[in-house]
Amino acid sequence: MNALIAVIIGAVTVYLAYAHYARRIDRNVIQSDPKRATPATLYMDGVDFMPTNRNILFGYHFKSIAAAGPIVGAIVAATLWGWLPALVWLVLGVSFMGWASDYSAIVLSVRNEGNSLSAVAHRLVSPRTRTVLFLFIFFYLLLIAGAFVGIMAQVMDGQPKTPLGIILLVAMGLLLGQMLYRWKMGLLGATVITVGITFLGILLGPLPAIEGTFKGFNESLNTMTGGAPIVTYFDPTLAGFKGAEAKIMPSLLFWAIAICLFCYAGSVLPIWRMAQPVVYVGFWITAMAMVLGLLGAAVGTFVKPEVAQFQIPAFKGWNPQLGPAGIMPLWPMLFVTIACGAISGWHALFGSVGTARQIENEADMLPVGAGSMFTEFLLGLLALLAVSVGAKGAPVGAFANGLGGFISVWGVPVQYAVSLAFAAFIVIVLVVTQLIFRVMRVTLTEWLGEVIPPCRNQHVASFISVALAILLVLTGTWIYLWQLFGAANQLMAALSLLLVTVWLASVGKDWLYAGLPMIFMYLTTVASILVTAYNLYFNVYQPNLVAGRVIPVVGSGLMVLVAILLVVAALFVAVDGWRAFVRYLRRPAPAPGPAPARG
Repeated sequence: MNALIAVIIGAVTVYLAYAHYARRIDRNVIQSDPKRATPATLYMDGVDFMPTNRNILFGYHFKSIAAAGPIVGAIVAATLWGWLPALVWLVLGVSFMGWASDYSAIVLSVRNEGNSLSAVAHRLVSPRTRTVLFLFIFFYLLLIAGAFVGIMAQVMDGQPKTPLGIILLVAMGLLLGQMLYRWKMGLLGATVITVGITFLGILLGPLPAIEGTFKGFNESLNTMTGGAPIVTYFDPTLAGFKGAEAKIMPSLLFWAIAICLFCYAGSVLPIWRMAQPVVYVGFWITAMAMVLGLLGAAVGTFVKPEVAQFQIPAFKGWNPQLGPAGIMPLWPMLFVTIACGAISGWHALFGSVGTARQIENEADMLPVGAGSMFTEFLLGLLALLAVSVGAKGAPVGAFANGLGGFISVWGVPVQYAVSLAFAAFIVIVLVVTQLIFRVMRVTLTEWLGEVIPPCRNQHVASFISVALAILLVLTGTWIYLWQLFGAANQLMAALSLLLVTVWLASVGKDWLYAGLPMIFMYLTTVASILVTAYNLYFNVYQPNLVAGRVIPVVGSGLMVLVAILLVVAALFVAVDGWRAFVRYLRRPAPAPGPAPARG
């Protein structure tokens, strides 16, 4: 097997699934209507509701959903089970589940006044379902926020070659918003200027003078405490349990706070001012790396075969061991290890709260929602290729090294190619981190705004979200919570598909394209949560209980409890959803009414 064949499989998958399946659902089931008014046009406020050009919105949505998931998940799955199971799930997942989840969540919100999934659940299913979803969604977002802030802070602290590109990315995003919405410049010219300067900053970052400047800045911060850490916490992901300590230095705390301030601004400023243009600039950085990488992988088969030939086994086994007592059966664990790239709950959550409120025309829902998901599938495929050709290192390092090898096919020196690949990963994580807090702010406002009126204020809601994320980073508790991320993320996908299925039944439309994937994801996710709880109990809790290590015992014990609560919550929502579904099936289908005129 070589990279060229895999790239061809990816291209054929995108063409067949989008042109012959997704378009048919859009045309025959959803019946998108360009003349129907959308929430963005009806309620335009410039903050969240903002009619947006589909070209900008495609880049915005793709970059908003494509985080570390499609990269890390594909690499870990290939390492555990081999490249063939990972490739099969990526292809089948995106073709029959992923695009349907992303696109349908946007449709659901657009057809329901731009409401979030929780608000729609209250109307369609039950108040209890709304409450469960609020709790689940907020703490799910808090987990991702804490983890991503921690990851970004570690990168900015430990990789002094990256801050210049990141700083210019933010600055150019702000400039792009000013160019497009205040100065009324053309999209092409504004894009070339802002993306070009950002790209230049990424290339200049590894220069000794620039890298040395940021390294010296970090070291000067650390002298404030005499080189001693501010916080030390137990990290079960480090090799061995003895001395497995992670340390937060002043420089790490500085970057964590800086990232949170950036995210706070992205949460409260009007969408056109910061969040949308920063994400759009980031999209082009990622897109350039993807195009160079995928084409380089294909061309490299002929001109540089050593970077394009698969070097890991196609299949490694059905149940690789995870520690002395852990298990990792292919089903269900493969399907939660590879989340983004095949199907992801974050996509549906963000699409319903963020993207749906910017849809200018219903005809844009398919290319923005489904098109972005298929593009993220290609990012997951690229990550799979990177590790399959034998790139070494942890997931991020393997991705950068493998992608750098593909880019070097075009004559780019390997060190710069790897630097570009690494920068692309950092951009991916940073811009999504910003948007997580925006969704958290909306969720917290909807959840507690009626009970605690100050939470209706966007500054108060954003500050609470940022403060909780910083607390997670400082305590290190996100390390334990992160072990449930894959299952929680895929459970979110199942929940969104459940709401879409109930909504389709309520309006008398064919629900099978959403209902069948929902059943598979529900069963798979609940099973994976139980497997994860088993591994936490026997691999972490029991050994550390015997050894008398208090912190890992408490951390893993709490995660087992959280896993059980997730299963209980999923069952409650499933029961309520089934009752609502049956109720809608038994009543006569509503008569179609005239579409409202666009305003």
